[in-house]
Amino acid sequence: MNAPRVITEPLSGNPLAVAAMAGTAPAGWYEPLPRDAKSWRERLQSVRSEFAGDWLTKLSPALAATGKAKERLEAAASGRGVVVTTGQQPGLFGGPVYTLSKALSALAFADSLQELTGVPVAPVFWAATDDTDFREASSTIVSVPGGAQLLRFDHPAPLGLPMAAMPLGDVSAQLEAVERSAGSVIDHTPIELLERFYTSGATVGEAYVSFLRELFAPLGIAVIDASHPATRAAANPVVTKALESASEIADAVTARNHEIESAGFTPQVQDVPGLSLVFSSSSGSRKRIPIKAAAKHASSDDLGPNVLLRPVVERAILPTATYIGGPAEIAYFAQIGPIAEAVGVPRPAILPRWSCMIIEPHVENILEKLYLLPEDFRDPHQVEARVARARLPKAVIAELNATRAAVNERLDALSEAVVEERAPVSAAVTEGLRASLLRRLDRFERRLIAASKREHADVMHEIATARGSLYPLGKPQERGLNFVPLLARYGAILRQEMLGEAREHARRLTGGRQDTSRSLGEPVSARGRP
Repeated sequence: MNAPRVITEPLSGNPLAVAAMAGTAPAGWYEPLPRDAKSWRERLQSVRSEFAGDWLTKLSPALAATGKAKERLEAAASGRGVVVTTGQQPGLFGGPVYTLSKALSALAFADSLQELTGVPVAPVFWAATDDTDFREASSTIVSVPGGAQLLRFDHPAPLGLPMAAMPLGDVSAQLEAVERSAGSVIDHTPIELLERFYTSGATVGEAYVSFLRELFAPLGIAVIDASHPATRAAANPVVTKALESASEIADAVTARNHEIESAGFTPQVQDVPGLSLVFSSSSGSRKRIPIKAAAKHASSDDLGPNVLLRPVVERAILPTATYIGGPAEIAYFAQIGPIAEAVGVPRPAILPRWSCMIIEPHVENILEKLYLLPEDFRDPHQVEARVARARLPKAVIAELNATRAAVNERLDALSEAVVEERAPVSAAVTEGLRASLLRRLDRFERRLIAASKREHADVMHEIATARGSLYPLGKPQERGLNFVPLLARYGAILRQEMLGEAREHARRLTGGRQDTSRSLGEPVSARGRP
């Protein structure tokens, strides 16, 4: 079987994240990271020295690691090592491609850092099962011949529950659709794992964590459950401190948000006046605790962090060298420094994850046949119109273009005559006539293109197939397309291709090469940039 082509894509989309990765964000917003082996060893030693106790024993129930994942965690814990983390909230059947690319990013960076420093480094995936975003957790997209298919299930319990408590219900029909979309497979493991864990008796979070653990353990990637009692117990001192310091933290976050706005950016996480950064689940649903009620909840054992507090909690309970994140995460890490300072935790660090697009062989054939590029599919209709127009008789297109040119030429002359002869109408009237005639020509061309699309339905079907893989339902592949059918179709070949690209990215991050090696917290002037 031919291997799919894996393309490394630049992270983009958030102006603040782009500025941070380019090294142009204001100094002090991000934790500086090393750029050579010596300084990385010093950082790892500093991070590990902050953990006098046995962090792995405390968190072992929440990690439930097996196989290679357990081996790497134990090596990091016993050998004065550290971890590299990434994470995501639950997505249906494991979620989109970036669940996999994030995990492989953390693995590749951990491998690179371990090789560079000689210090044991374990990759850890933080499964945010305390998240309440049911919309994200209840849907996924698969590619099928002729397009893409949205798979979704309705919530069987009231909204507002964390995904660790949200019942999964019966998703057998959706699972069958995933299996059908996979087609002929060479690796049955991913789908067999879905069948084992995505059952009606599970919760959304439980199914997600169990599936990822079994899938990632052979690669050496551990998965920590954010909602597990062991995680909550380890996090409780920091979360309680955040509640006790809620007013101070609110003022600090507001001040940092003003700095971000003054620099011309928009804070990724907006202020919610009067609310702390701590959630309570005492009522069953997850709700932010008002600052005025902070004292009343300070002794509770059902507390959890919001998105800004979570990286601080993670930094406090794990010896994290750095978090590997995407654009939104990089953007909100600019807001985290004051929070970490307020609760007495070292400021978390972040580096950009590896991003990719996977081009399957049958999609590659369509691109080559129609002389298309993957980026052509960003526009939802441009490709079909372009290809359909190219299949119209050349003489018709030539005459249509000539007609447009003639209309413009004669209307230029008419407008000039109206002005020179002082006709009883203004030049604007002739321009209105021009617009009307050109609109009629455009309408005629659209009818031609529509007819061509119907005539070449087989070609339009191929275009829709390619779009369903590259930009399913208008989303970039990495953010929309479920990764399980891809793994099932290509197995180890795809993992090796992805991991190879992720390792190149990791080497740039640790080796001081240009662009992705830049430390997000390093002053611009330190790199000789203007």
